[in-house]
Amino acid sequence: MKVSESWLREWVNPDIDTQTVVDQLTMAGIEVDATEPVAGAFTGVVVGEIVSIEQHPDADKLRVCQVAGHPEGELVQVVCGAPNARAGLKAPFATVGAKLPGDFKIKKAKLRGVESFGMLCGQTELEAGDDDEGLWELAVDAPVGADLREYLNLDDTLIEVDITPNRGDCLSVRGLARELGVINRHPVSEVVTQPVSAQVDDTLPITIAASGACSRYLGRVIRGIDVNATSPLWMQEKLRRAGLRPIDAVVDVTNYVLLELGQPMHAFDLAKIDGGITVREASADEKLTLLDEQEIELKQGTLLIADNAKPLAMAGIMGGLESAVGKSTQDIFLESAYFNPIAIAGRARNYGLHTDSSHRFERGVDYDLARQAMERATELLLGVVGGQSGPITEQVSDSLPAANKVELRKARIVSGLSIEMDDAAVADILSRLGFVIDATTVEGWQVSVPSWRFDVSIEADLLEELARIYGYNRLPTKVPDQSMAIKSHTESRQTLSRLRHHLIARRYQEVVTYSFVDPKMGAQFEPDIDPVALQNPISADMGVMRTSLLPGLVSALRHNINRQQGRVRLFETGQKFVPGANGVAQTPTLAGLVFGPVAGENWTDSDAKVDFFDAKGDVESLLAVGGNGADFSFKADVHPALHPGQTAGVFCRDEKIGVVGAIHPALQDELDLPDGVFVFELALQSLLEAKVPAFTPLSKFPAVRRDLALVVDRTLAVDDLLSAIGQTAGEHLIDLKVFDLYMGKGIDPHRKSVALGLTFQHPSRTLNDEEINGYVDTVVNHVTEKYGAALR
Repeated sequence: MKVSESWLREWVNPDIDTQTVVDQLTMAGIEVDATEPVAGAFTGVVVGEIVSIEQHPDADKLRVCQVAGHPEGELVQVVCGAPNARAGLKAPFATVGAKLPGDFKIKKAKLRGVESFGMLCGQTELEAGDDDEGLWELAVDAPVGADLREYLNLDDTLIEVDITPNRGDCLSVRGLARELGVINRHPVSEVVTQPVSAQVDDTLPITIAASGACSRYLGRVIRGIDVNATSPLWMQEKLRRAGLRPIDAVVDVTNYVLLELGQPMHAFDLAKIDGGITVREASADEKLTLLDEQEIELKQGTLLIADNAKPLAMAGIMGGLESAVGKSTQDIFLESAYFNPIAIAGRARNYGLHTDSSHRFERGVDYDLARQAMERATELLLGVVGGQSGPITEQVSDSLPAANKVELRKARIVSGLSIEMDDAAVADILSRLGFVIDATTVEGWQVSVPSWRFDVSIEADLLEELARIYGYNRLPTKVPDQSMAIKSHTESRQTLSRLRHHLIARRYQEVVTYSFVDPKMGAQFEPDIDPVALQNPISADMGVMRTSLLPGLVSALRHNINRQQGRVRLFETGQKFVPGANGVAQTPTLAGLVFGPVAGENWTDSDAKVDFFDAKGDVESLLAVGGNGADFSFKADVHPALHPGQTAGVFCRDEKIGVVGAIHPALQDELDLPDGVFVFELALQSLLEAKVPAFTPLSKFPAVRRDLALVVDRTLAVDDLLSAIGQTAGEHLIDLKVFDLYMGKGIDPHRKSVALGLTFQHPSRTLNDEEINGYVDTVVNHVTEKYGAALR
């Protein structure tokens, strides 16, 4: 928001310079982004008037003007090429010898053979605005010959403030002045608004059908206005300096009240309203052409201002073109309302809009301001466009907010701010901020919150107000003194930090992606889950809550590949959001992605690419961190986003906790991914379980290894074979591993040879051959009977 310092000082004018004003506002939590002069540095520019004008004899786009306003009183010849130059126009006139911004000095000149003694200027040439379409048209009553800087008060500063969403009350000159007045203990010159007496009896019936969204609506008929009247120069200048372009008198007045008091308003052409006014929600099939000539299809639930036949405006956002005030308007209907911020928040963004009205209503407008703004706007309109006003018609619903009541304790001031404030100082600060002290007790105060402070609802908010006005820089620096017990660590659980460090040690890098994903991409990974849609998404490609962490990792992979990264290892921990019968399940999850060479570039061998078993090996190592790797197993599985032949489900004691595999070739093509992208996703809760360490005495007796080569069906999962052997090999089997797998010549094409190493060891004696042979025979007989295995 921009505001000129001169306008702000009309409300409150403490004896401080501009920089102090900026510093005080910033320290009070109203950050000043920038300051700049209203106009550039220039001298010798006066108010000029084109007395006569004629075509240049040798140039089609140039005209020769006779201009009044020279300090010596005579008419001066000026050659001008502005398209809006005409007799009677008053515009800035830079006389010979004047200096314009950029150290540009005006001299006598000849343009196509015709002498020119000065220059008629536009806003951009004086760095006083953005309008570069021609000469700066001044008011018809501007005093010819007057110094332009003095006439327009251009020795002024624009202050641009960045208002946080909780301080919507400061989106007006009144709000900023109130803050500055409190800080400096200086009185604020409030606008004195007297009720305007009704001169006609005309009214329009008002109905609030959406009472939860609109708590108060006021309307007033004004008849017989002169829509062609021009708003006064002082009003146009204040609007221009605030970044708003003057349009017409009616719009200028409503914009002026918006900037002055913070109340958005709108005026309808009364002749274009059918029946009465209804505040209601839109139906799905309704359309509305807005003031910017954009036709939109209204979404169900959008709050509207409508008449008996059609929508007139999007409530709190923008009016409709069909009911807008035009050149033929004679009567208007002026509205002022309070809309629930929740009903307006995000609505403008849903239609690709952002207006001054929606910016304020989304943050909260003073719910007691509508009547004062109506009277102020009426007073200004009658003074500019004339006409006769009717009585104010008002409708109020039960949902109108009431003043919050907050208790402030003296002890809480000491503990929260580390200072003891005098009771009178506390009462003074709160009173000057507009708070009403209802009662004072030994313990503290009972405080009523003013209608414009939506952000104050609890005791901590009042502490913040005291700290702001007292001065953050005056608060003592104190190190908190608190005894803190060391948190106990349960050995049956491991920390997330340990899992992170393990993956980092395996050359993974942690990423943090948005919990919002593209609906299309989310459906590509989890087509059977209907995700939670956001009502107010940041952008179209972040419209739903993620049901998997994999879309975010794949997007990060694409980002890296596009930046010439050929070896990528990423992991992320976070929640996924899966709707169910009991609401949305928020499941803590760990996911990872690998792509590229197995090893980084080196002088030996860097060509081997990662495969399924590399990704599976990383997962196995992760599962073993807690010492309970035996509780986990892998089984062939299917997943809509993964390759059907390279996918395994991860199980913890027969409960599926995740999946590992290669990206499906079809999805790989859709996402324009290269070959060899492997991912895994695991439920974090199971990974955090750990086995309590226990000491097992080391045997001093030798271990004995026997190797077996078993021919089994080709479709048999080796994991099932190992499980069967482990159950029957006896208690002295201390190690079991697969060291070879053969399919080919000499083997039935429907079978495979699995070579196994079985290691036996007794804790208190040496095992003899007879015992070992018995264990091996038991294993062979069991797998032969169960799986049809045969010794090779």
